[in-house]
Amino acid sequence: MTPSATDLPLPLPAERLAVARIVHFFEALQPTDVARMGAFYTTEAWFKDPFNEARGLAEVQRVFSHMYVALDQPHFVVTGQLVDGAQCFLTWNFVFRFKRFSPDTWQTVRGGSHLKLNAHGLIEYHRDYWDAAEELYEKLPAVGSLMRWLKRRTNQ
Repeated sequence: MTPSATDLPLPLPAERLAVARIVHFFEALQPTDVARMGAFYTTEAWFKDPFNEARGLAEVQRVFSHMYVALDQPHFVVTGQLVDGAQCFLTWNFVFRFKRFSPDTWQTVRGGSHLKLNAHGLIEYHRDYWDAAEELYEKLPAVGSLMRWLKRRTNQ
């Protein structure tokens, strides 16, 4: 039986294709890939997370390069995505090991990224949202015990 025109899937809009390309890039990201981030970000891109604010592709690359210096085997697993025109929100798990603290223990930070794309499907705005206290500080040896104590005190 030959499928009718109504049985065929609709082609994906350009924005969804761009987001799929970006998701694949981040999930496969390796230290050598930082040099080719210009294929995914505009030269004037803006990036912000709880620790960094970067303007311009070179600064965004510096942030991601530092990630590989500070952490062992960091990688992203995208767990969800909402695409609305030229912007999207991705939820993700960032998995890594600390080089200095508990190097044998995998850590996971759960967060999300709000991305805005230009007309060519390149990222011009990248804002990461995640709770640094819960997702990171509580996992550090000395700071972690203080953060957990503070959390217990505020929940009483």
